[in-house]
Amino acid sequence: MDVGIVRALGSPEGRATLRSLPPYDEREVMRLGDRLRREGHSPELVAALLTQQRLQARAVAKFGEFAGDMLYTPDGLEQASRLEVAATHAGRFYNASLATVHDLGCGIGSDAVAMSALGVTVRGVDIDPATAAVADLNLRPWPDSRARAGLAEEFEPPRDPLRSRVGVWLDPARRVPGHTGRHGRIKRVFRLDEIRPTWEFVLQVATAVPATGAKLSPSMPHDAIPLGTEAQWTSFAGEVLECAVWWGPLAQRPGHSARILGPDRPPVEVDLEMAEPDPPLVTGVDRVGPWLYEPDRAVTQAGLLGAVTAATLGSEVDRGLGYVVSEAEVDIPFARRYAVLEVMPFSVRTLRSWLRQHGVTGLTIKKRGVRLDDDELRRQLRISRKAGDGAQRTVILTRVAGEQVVLVVEPA
Repeated sequence: MDVGIVRALGSPEGRATLRSLPPYDEREVMRLGDRLRREGHSPELVAALLTQQRLQARAVAKFGEFAGDMLYTPDGLEQASRLEVAATHAGRFYNASLATVHDLGCGIGSDAVAMSALGVTVRGVDIDPATAAVADLNLRPWPDSRARAGLAEEFEPPRDPLRSRVGVWLDPARRVPGHTGRHGRIKRVFRLDEIRPTWEFVLQVATAVPATGAKLSPSMPHDAIPLGTEAQWTSFAGEVLECAVWWGPLAQRPGHSARILGPDRPPVEVDLEMAEPDPPLVTGVDRVGPWLYEPDRAVTQAGLLGAVTAATLGSEVDRGLGYVVSEAEVDIPFARRYAVLEVMPFSVRTLRSWLRQHGVTGLTIKKRGVRLDDDELRRQLRISRKAGDGAQRTVILTRVAGEQVVLVVEPA
């Protein structure tokens, strides 16, 4: 999609046509395309309208009722911060009383839109001209906020950013343009030294502009996080979406934190003050309590398992695995509780015998710290994924005090 097509989509006529389209139905795409061409629209515009119709349907999962008010590119939608996360980012800049934020790598403008809605003026930049044009159109309700094509590296910080109330938001590209994987999606990069703009550039900007934030991969190495910053891992419905690093006035709690989001639930935040600095370990298999706690993955990624052991008076099953066992039955909003029904040494023969004795025909397998193939294990156990006519059970294959064990559990 080129800039001319983006402008045609953003024109009053283009928006009116897009709003007139019926809800997306893959079975009706060919017929709808024929109708649009008969109405006099160019083949290029018809293709773009149908793409927008499809992307707007997909965008509902990220932007809810606001999905129909925005334009998208396929990659831009995939990479955009979902509504709840963008609102979290925007709140940091708003609470810091910033007047202007430079969004370097703005994509389709989801974060810029959230900031603008709070009254913060945004200057967006994206390396791709069509994506920048889409962002600029998405910012149209806020005339003071704009987006343009350009390089993040061309940013020139003001001489006195604090007095001018200027901040910077960076979303370095974590994908390789021109390279796609098996499913046709742009390949992701996971190493910090492969992002663009570079991590060195991000650090330079943060030095020049104290109010700086950067959206990075959830696999952000802990030892790369600068002192005095806040690194916050955010999850939505159990999936870790990002690690955002915040400098200066944007850092609410220096150190590591986790923010847990989900549909129809208030946000939950976990930080170092809630965590034991050195979580205790289970001393033996016979010390496994009746309850097992599985932390939200944002808590695990942030290295805050000590918050779970502190809240449950529990112990970690083994260092770095992320499971906590306890004698205490408590409900905490950042971990799921399971009742431990059985603990046994791990062997295929032992587990198969137990499952047969208890009439189990369907199995959910969780594992940490044990390397094996789920499908091969199912074949060896002679069991399926579905319960069928028998019982359904969940087993956790992990290590307890250095020993490989099977924990048969049941969600509480």
